[in-house]
Amino acid sequence: MDRNKKFWDKIAKRYAKNPVRNMQAYQATLDHTRKYLTRDDKVLEVGCGTGTTALLLAPDVRHITATDLSTVMIDIAQAKLAPVAGETANTVENVHFKTGTLSDQNLDGETYDAVLAFNFLHLVADRPAALGKINALLQSDGLLISKTICLGEKNILWHILIRAMQAIGIAPYLDFVRYDEIDTQITNAGFKIVETGLYPASSNSRFIVARKI
Repeated sequence: MDRNKKFWDKIAKRYAKNPVRNMQAYQATLDHTRKYLTRDDKVLEVGCGTGTTALLLAPDVRHITATDLSTVMIDIAQAKLAPVAGETANTVENVHFKTGTLSDQNLDGETYDAVLAFNFLHLVADRPAALGKINALLQSDGLLISKTICLGEKNILWHILIRAMQAIGIAPYLDFVRYDEIDTQITNAGFKIVETGLYPASSNSRFIVARKI
């Protein structure tokens, strides 16, 4: 955990400056997510990064708690809510950013209508435990909405390259998960999958919506 936190803290400012690589695919993900959200929903986003997704979805829900293990990422997200010199403060009032992980005690006692996990589950060392925690955080019939880079579907050369990058400290922990593996793990954690997709279609970024059963 400490190693991953240090990695994301270190790259946070550079990460924040990089534009979304495929805006069309990102918008498709947001549009599909919005289909499952209502203005009455209380939502948790895990691995929120610098908060862009939470802020874009804020008008569609009652409240979003957005968390990330990186303190620097959360500082950048918080700054997006702060007033800029000569301008009024951001009017988004239903987003709360906090540093934290799924295992943090400060999430205990809260339940949510939906948990968002975008580009997150392949970064988790114990994914079954993480999915179990997400299930426990959801209200009855609550939704897990995720998008996961399934590196296990890529050529073996990708595996070699990423392992080399990890060895020299320029890549975080990554799991080479496959489509069938993540589907099975989500199902085994007490969910029924209601939608899947790839956005972009040519990628290995698997979008999944699953309902707690």
